[in-house]
Amino acid sequence: MLEFINPEGWAPPKGYANGVVGSGRTLFIGGQIGWNARCEFESDAFLDQVRQTLENVVAIVRAAGGEPAHIASMTWYVVDKRDYVADPKALGRIYREVMGRHFPAMACVEVAALIEDRAKIEMQAIALLP
Repeated sequence: MLEFINPEGWAPPKGYANGVVGSGRTLFIGGQIGWNARCEFESDAFLDQVRQTLENVVAIVRAAGGEPAHIASMTWYVVDKRDYVADPKALGRIYREVMGRHFPAMACVEVAALIEDRAKIEMQAIALLP
């Protein structure tokens, strides 16, 4: 389904893919934030919101008949990059607990703010479903 691309001679990426080729039905996942299905924040902690945001993305993928391994690309928007880099081991653990060892093409961008004031992270994704 997905083929991961890394140019010859490049160091292997850690925690993301440089390129992904795939085919299937395309699912475009709108920006998800760290609130639950009732649009309520359960925590203001960055890592808690990362977990909830990833779970929201995966819930949409599963609702369309896919799995985390079908996600081809993700963009993370964070309001403070210091939160993102503060505890990489915990961040990686949370990511793997939700996504497994699947690392799509990814980017992380620091932004001035998100529309929801309590949101510390927003994710957009593209999945290729069988």
